[in-house]
Amino acid sequence: MAMLVIKGIFKIKADNEINSLNAEANAALNVPLKETFEVTNELINGKTIMELHDIIHCEFVVSRLLNAYNEVIIPTSKTVIHTGDKLLIIMSAADEPSFRALVGRVIDMNLEESTGKEVVSRRIVLTQSKYNGVTLGSLRLHTAYQLNATRVNRAGVDLLASPGLRLQMGDRITVVGTLADIDRLAHRLGNSLKRLNEPNLITIFVGILVGILVGSIDLGWGMKLGLAGGPLVVAILLSRFGYKFKLVTYTSSSASMLMRELGICLFLASVGIAAGKGFASTVFNPEGAMWVLWGFLITIVPLLIIGTIARKVYKINFLHIMGLLSGACTDPPALAYAGNSTGSDAPAVAYSTVYPLTMFLRVVVAQALILSFM
Repeated sequence: MAMLVIKGIFKIKADNEINSLNAEANAALNVPLKETFEVTNELINGKTIMELHDIIHCEFVVSRLLNAYNEVIIPTSKTVIHTGDKLLIIMSAADEPSFRALVGRVIDMNLEESTGKEVVSRRIVLTQSKYNGVTLGSLRLHTAYQLNATRVNRAGVDLLASPGLRLQMGDRITVVGTLADIDRLAHRLGNSLKRLNEPNLITIFVGILVGILVGSIDLGWGMKLGLAGGPLVVAILLSRFGYKFKLVTYTSSSASMLMRELGICLFLASVGIAAGKGFASTVFNPEGAMWVLWGFLITIVPLLIIGTIARKVYKINFLHIMGLLSGACTDPPALAYAGNSTGSDAPAVAYSTVYPLTMFLRVVVAQALILSFM
């Protein structure tokens, strides 16, 4: 209800919030930009691609080079640049002014279409679990395959193919080179969409088991994260460091949605079974109605205050506010509503950031209040 009130007060449209969030995410991820530059700066004449990296302190990939002999080649770190060369560069949009100043002018030429028959561009899907978590630079694409990686698509988002980027199962790597070299790399990385349809049950059950153990640890004065907080904390850690333990955290979208909806249904069913027996006799009487009223006010007023401050003062995106309010109340049904009504995972991300702290504070504050009145 607090979400609907805040949405009505500030006249928020979900589509505008989603578009704003996507624009912010693209800017933060340095979405790759493709431009063709003509080398006109005499200062970089005779420099190698590696030396160009030292001059321009940013991440970029030179995908193709058209030389004075009208030959399109796949440059490596040792390739020498000459004035008049045309370079197809993949970079961040924010870095384009630097290339205009140090390399030369942007020209209207698509080197991808000018590529000869031997040089092609293909996407390879990473499905070999042994490469999960390795850096793109460790694949040694230049020396071992004479290939250039230009972009990495992860969950529908294009990332700049920098050497330090850690790969994940399901990543789609765009490479440029000869078809024979691309086929060799595809065989090495797997490139099997069928493999992505297989759920990684070991990681799921390891996360649940370790999460239960972590949730049962006594943090002092009887405080525990519990069966909800423990698995959540472990899941967050596994998503970041799971590759170090050879655990694959990739899950298909359909499997993720199934587990999410099934978990919400089981949670609501268990709450209903536990509370349903004495619900009518407890609520439908004067004293019970008073408790319900006070509980409603204690819940709704802080949410409205925090939501209003978050929106009016800090200009936080409404999708994030929905997740924050759901997490602040440790309320999975509210999170389910936020996700279903917006069709975005942003509320779930915000929920996961505040939920562990809320669980911890709820236990600490409750026990502190009890101890203070003893």
